[in-house]
Amino acid sequence: MKRFFKNEKGFTLIEMMIVLLVITVLLLIALPNITNHSANINEKGCSGLKHMVQGQVEAYRMDKNEIPNAAQLVDAQYLRDADLKCPDGTNLTIDPTSGKVE
Repeated sequence: MKRFFKNEKGFTLIEMMIVLLVITVLLLIALPNITNHSANINEKGCSGLKHMVQGQVEAYRMDKNEIPNAAQLVDAQYLRDADLKCPDGTNLTIDPTSGKVE
């Protein structure tokens, strides 16, 4: 009877365990960076939205010579939606006295 596996080439159990250990270590290093990166993306998205809305408030103020609220911006077609929310879910408001977006 011919012996199986005598001349077979492949990975040993130790080699497979070492590869899995290396992959695990790399994932443990990368995982905190990925979670911190998503929080940073939400912050930048909110900042960008604030700048965009502030620009529309200033354009409305120059055109109509008054400080608008979100509904007026939508009615005058400066914005599509009066529900101003950041990617993290916080609401943006327009200060009626200064026109600043908060």
